Amino acid sequence: MKMNFPLTCLLLFTVQLIQAQKDYKVVFDLTSKDSLDHKAVIRWVNEIANSSADAKLEVVMYGQGVNMVTTGRSPVQETISQLITTYKNVSFKVCAVALKNQNIDKSQLIPGIEIVPDGIYEIISKQREGWGYIKAVH
Repeated sequence: MKMNFPLTCLLLFTVQLIQAQKDYKVVFDLTSKDSLDHKAVIRWVNEIANSSADAKLEVVMYGQGVNMVTTGRSPVQETISQLITTYKNVSFKVCAVALKNQNIDKSQLIPGIEIVPDGIYEIISKQREGWGYIKAVH
């Protein structure tokens, strides 16, 4: 009986570890207009997407973070376009309120960027669904 308990614990831990790896979902929160933050979050998304094909990754931008997906303002525009085209499990979502506050029209966004009504609500919703959360700052 005593020998079975450690084996059972090990088996349960292994099953949980496998489940956790299968369900890799991360939402990145970006509010900064700093190009170093933009480059960092893109690097993280790229590294995860390349190493975990099943990972679901979402970058949510609000506040000054909308510059990252605005044509002509983004230092990572080409890489974002490439990520959207290459990976169906990577998405970039921008807050409609932030766009309105900064007088940015949806036609100014990099093609493939999705607009959500509220960036903070989007992040909270993902967390409720069990997504991991990363604040993108350097």
